[in-house]
Amino acid sequence: MLTFAHPWLLLLAPIPWLVRALLPPTRASAVGVRVPFLDRIERASAGRSAPVRGARVAALVPVWLLVLASLARPQWVEPPLTREMPTRDLLLLVDLSTSMDVEDFTSSSGESVDRLTAVREVLADFLGRRDGDRVGLVVFGSAPFVQAPFSIDLTLVDRLLDEVETGMAGPRTAFGDAIGLGLTMFESSDAPAKTIIALTDGNDTASQVPPIEAARVARERGVRVHTVAIGDPTTAGEDKLDEEALRSVAETAGGSYFFAADRTELMGIYAELDRIETVEVEVASFRPRRDLFYLPLLAALLVSLVDHALRAAASLRGARSLGSSAALRVDPLTGALEVES
Repeated sequence: MLTFAHPWLLLLAPIPWLVRALLPPTRASAVGVRVPFLDRIERASAGRSAPVRGARVAALVPVWLLVLASLARPQWVEPPLTREMPTRDLLLLVDLSTSMDVEDFTSSSGESVDRLTAVREVLADFLGRRDGDRVGLVVFGSAPFVQAPFSIDLTLVDRLLDEVETGMAGPRTAFGDAIGLGLTMFESSDAPAKTIIALTDGNDTASQVPPIEAARVARERGVRVHTVAIGDPTTAGEDKLDEEALRSVAETAGGSYFFAADRTELMGIYAELDRIETVEVEVASFRPRRDLFYLPLLAALLVSLVDHALRAAASLRGARSLGSSAALRVDPLTGALEVES
């Protein structure tokens, strides 16, 4: 679509005609050179000046209009380009302690798999519906580690999740430290909504920061924390599932607590989280503009050059015509200038 950045300049088009109408040229009669044979020169060049003057005006009009069009800055507006802006930063905390090796879940094909494999499958489906969110991934065992920074490339996050293995972060569970590391990732986030989804099958046995304290800090910073407990709640020892602590963390940080004993319940939990954490997409639109001011400017230059060339050719033809119809000579006796036909 063609548009002008300064269309008001086109209103200046009638100025030359207004100046000519309101300020006519001053005419003064003064004798310059007396030529006794002026009538013969006029007859020889009769009919030549009027067409040249008309052609001159015909050239000046488009040049003036084209210069005005160039000053108005014509632009070609391209089709709009849209970009989806993330409205939420979502961080996944995944437990990699050795207890995640227990095979008490089933895969989508019905085979018996360990807890981490079941989590991978369910999270892959969950990530596939998070278009519009930036997603990050933190894994934790005896210590937490950033596996994937916040990114809109959800395929990359899923691939990095597939690469983790149980025990690679240590055998114990540092759940509170994992929340603390996640909060540091949100420090540079300007997303209007910030959410942590933490998944674990044990209790905190290695954190320097208690989970409940980390949850209080999350609440102060406006980060919501959902906790998902998996596995067998009757397990004893260090691998015992501390449901009370996970529930307290979720309540303190404004989130929800969920428990999944098998894959079906785990899928239902992420479906519920998908409903709670509705994806909102903010679309930014931009229409590129290409300046075209040089086109009318180039056209004005070409018209001006053609006009000069035509006037030069007309002057040359007039001189030749005058030279063929009359000749000038100087009388050797009187020194007078005479015209010979």
